Amino acid sequence: MSRLQEVAEQQIAMNTIQNLTGVFEGLASMRIAAVKNQVQESQAFFREIWHIYQQLRVDSLFRFGRTNQDDIIKKQLFIVITAEGGFGGDIDQRLIKMMLADFNPDKQDIIVIGHHGALLLIQQHVSFKKYFTLPSRDKNINVRPLVDEVRRYESTAVFYQTYVSLMVQEGKRIELQSAVASQGMAVADKASDEVISEETYIFEPSTYDVVAHLESSMTEIALSQVILDSKLAQYAARFRAMSMAKDRANDLVDELRLTFNRTKRHIQDERLKEMINGIRVGSKS
Repeated sequence: MSRLQEVAEQQIAMNTIQNLTGVFEGLASMRIAAVKNQVQESQAFFREIWHIYQQLRVDSLFRFGRTNQDDIIKKQLFIVITAEGGFGGDIDQRLIKMMLADFNPDKQDIIVIGHHGALLLIQQHVSFKKYFTLPSRDKNINVRPLVDEVRRYESTAVFYQTYVSLMVQEGKRIELQSAVASQGMAVADKASDEVISEETYIFEPSTYDVVAHLESSMTEIALSQVILDSKLAQYAARFRAMSMAKDRANDLVDELRLTFNRTKRHIQDERLKEMINGIRVGSKS
């Protein structure tokens, strides 16, 4: 195979990569916009539930919807949210490193979300209690099994990727109980004068059960938002990776085009030299 043909085939391959990275970059951009809208919708729903919750609070504790405190596991639950694949740079590695810096197997249990995080923990010989796949869709995420696990522990810390900008994603740790309460206070409007109590309303089966249901719902929303925030960061990381790959492909295409032209010119010069030499030899004879 001639050098010119090799360069031409490399050009075709780079053009294909250039087009594919452009497509993936566009898809990541669209997913980012969709997730941002979904987060705004869930925040509005959370605000409505918190408003009702404030009006019928029965005590100052947030119990994640627990009605029985006797069978609580006396450990802290660590939830780490990672990507399914490893195409988002090193953010998952940094997130796992952050979590393991605080991890003590005698004091914490780990639940990992995302195949990549599970693989990283296995490679480091760190055991985890459960593994969930990262939800493939961005709407109606079912986090009920995760909430059921949260309710079994004294406290829960969540480690996840957070979106700062298209070019910046960071690892973050939150204490779930304080995060839910903080979010509620942040979105709460001016306190209503109305108080929802058993004097004015009938609760079935009881006020505590209604409060538990609201707490469970808000915990589900909070966890869904954390997962969406993590996915938003993952999409941004993929966008950045694809953007860098596209830029690199563009540079390689330019280099290959220059190499192709130089090779073609060199071949033409060699042929011209052969023709001139042939003419000289013919004239001497």
